[in-house]
Amino acid sequence: MKKTIIARHKVGGFATWLKGHQDRLDIFGPVMSSLKTFQDANDPNSVVVIIEVTDMDKFGAILKDPFTNDLKKKHTVLEPMTLSMEVEI
Repeated sequence: MKKTIIARHKVGGFATWLKGHQDRLDIFGPVMSSLKTFQDANDPNSVVVIIEVTDMDKFGAILKDPFTNDLKKKHTVLEPMTLSMEVEI
């Protein structure tokens, strides 16, 4: 079942992070059907990514993979990263 995930975090440099877009598509592509990117209107180094995840188990494994941590460093992703999931009502 597809789940909508919202990831919020800061970056050290928006231009550097934005250049990593293709890497994000490549790494999450096998477990997603869409990815939307947003920049905070008041803080250019605050970003939100909305991902339609098709396989939550594999998504979780990708997040824990050391390769993903290396990409986060390369793209200046700062912790903490907040993940939110859609609530079915």
